Amino acid sequence: MNKNFSDLRKLYPTFIYEKYEYKIEDNKLKIKYFFDIPNLESFTPTLEIKANNDLNLEDNYLKTLIFHIGLIEVISYIKCTCSPNIVIKAGYLDKEQINWFKKLYYYGLGEFLYVNNISIEEDNLFNFQIEGEELELGPSSFKGIGNLIPIGGGKDSVVTLELLKNEENNDCFILNPKETNLECAKVSGYNENNIKIVKRTIDPKLIELNKKGYLNGHTPFSSLVAFITYLTAYINNKKYIVLSNEASANEATVIGTKINHQYSKTYEFENDFNEYTKKHFNLDIKYFSLLRPLTEFQIGMLFSKYDKYHKVFKSCNVGSKNSNWNWCCNCPKCLFVYTILSPFLYKDKLIGIFGEDLFERKDLLNTFIELLGYGETKPFECVGTYEEVRYSVSLLIQKLEDLPYLLKYYKEHYPSELNHKYESKFNNIHNLDEHFLNIIKGELEDVS
Repeated sequence: MNKNFSDLRKLYPTFIYEKYEYKIEDNKLKIKYFFDIPNLESFTPTLEIKANNDLNLEDNYLKTLIFHIGLIEVISYIKCTCSPNIVIKAGYLDKEQINWFKKLYYYGLGEFLYVNNISIEEDNLFNFQIEGEELELGPSSFKGIGNLIPIGGGKDSVVTLELLKNEENNDCFILNPKETNLECAKVSGYNENNIKIVKRTIDPKLIELNKKGYLNGHTPFSSLVAFITYLTAYINNKKYIVLSNEASANEATVIGTKINHQYSKTYEFENDFNEYTKKHFNLDIKYFSLLRPLTEFQIGMLFSKYDKYHKVFKSCNVGSKNSNWNWCCNCPKCLFVYTILSPFLYKDKLIGIFGEDLFERKDLLNTFIELLGYGETKPFECVGTYEEVRYSVSLLIQKLEDLPYLLKYYKEHYPSELNHKYESKFNNIHNLDEHFLNIIKGELEDVS
C-alpha cells in the first residue's frame, strides 16, 4: 500500500546526512556516503571513480567536491519519506548555498511532486540544519586542459563526439557503463586510457522501501552527473565539461508550469551550476552544453549522417534496464527518436534500427498525440518540443505518397506545420565561446 506524504513527514521528521568516507584503492577513488532516517533505515550508497595515483587525499577541494555529490545523492533517499528536516553533519553550507539547494530539490523533484499529487511551496518542502564544519579553500594550482564529454549512448552525445573529434585532450565520461555507451565511445576512437568510468551503487534498502509503498519517483539525475563530472574533471585536469543538452530541454513537461522532466538539463540549471561552482569552488572548470544552440530536429539531421553509430546507439530508458540494452518500441522515447529521425532515415533505415515501423502501431496513437502537444501533458521523458515533432511529421508527410497509420491520422486531424524551418534555427541563448560556436556552425553548413 502506498504511504501518505503528510503521514510520512510526521512519522519521519528528520533525514541525516551523517558523513562520507573515501580512499584510493586499485587506482580508484572509492567514496561511501552515510545517510539515516531515524526509526526507519540507514543507507550507504557508493561511488567509484578512476583516479590519478598522485591524488592528494588531504586536499580540501577534493573533500568539498565529494561532500557536494552527497548533497545530490540525498535527493534519491529523502524522497521516500520527504522528511521535512535535513540535518547536514558531513559539511557546511551558508544561507545562500542552502537556498540554492532548496531550489534544486524543489524543481528537480517537480515531476515527483506532480505525479504523487503533492502540493507544497518551495520554502516548506525541506528545512536545512547545518552542523558540519566549514573547510578552508586556499589558492588552487589547478590548470585544466581539454574536454570531458559525458556519453549516455543516445544520438545527442554521439553528435557531440563527432563535433569534437578533431579536438585535442578529449576524455569520455561514462556513469555505470553499458555495452551501448562504451561502444559509442569506441566507435568514436576512444579507449580505456581516455574513457573515465564512474560506478555508482544505490543502497538496496531504498529499493525495498519502494516495494513497500514508500514514496518514489523521478529525481534530477543530471544534477548528480553535473557534480560527479566536476569532481572527475578536477582529478583528471579537464577544463571543460561538454554536455549534449539541446534547446528543447527548457520546455516544461506540464504546460503552464515549471514542472519539467528535464529540469536539470535546462539552461537555467546550467547557469545556476556554473555560478555556484565559480563562487564556491573557484576552479577554472566550465560546464556547458555544446548542443544548446540546436533543436532536436537539427541534432537528428546531423546524427542521420553518422552511419557508423546507427546500429550502436540507444536512447530507450525502458530497454536500458535489460541486460542487453534494446529499443522497447513501446515508450514515448522510442517513438520520439523514431519521429525526429524520420525525415532523414524513413523507412528502411529506421526499421533497420528499431526492427519495425512504429508509424504503423495503432497502440501508440495516444503517445503520438502527447508528443504532438495535443494531449493533457507532454510525456515524462527526455523528448523534444511539440513544434519540432509536428514539423518532422509534416515534412515526412510531404515526401510520402502512401502514409502509415500514425501519419495518416495526423494528416486527417491536424494542420501541416512547415513554417518554422528548423533546419536553419539557431538558439543564441547558450554558454558556448566562439571556438565551440564555430565548430557547430561549420557542421551545420556542411550538412545543409
